[in-house]
Amino acid sequence: MKDKMDLSLGIAIGSSTQIALFVAPVLVFLSLFVPEHLNPLFTSFELAVIALAILIVRIISIDGESNWYEGVRLLVAYAITAVAFFLIV
Repeated sequence: MKDKMDLSLGIAIGSSTQIALFVAPVLVFLSLFVPEHLNPLFTSFELAVIALAILIVRIISIDGESNWYEGVRLLVAYAITAVAFFLIV
């Protein structure tokens, strides 16, 4: 709201990176102590969605500015991904 787009992008991207690089592997290792193990293998569809998410973040954050239309496009991309996972997986 106060023209601090770089700060908000840094927080959002940093939190996602932290989850991907720290929390997910820790949960995989902790699952070794419970009867149901977490499987760190991804399907090709899941890998494609991850690659697409990285591409979308790069496109949105490259100019360092944002407007309502980019936000709506991000919400639509999220909704399409959720529906695709519901129907495919």
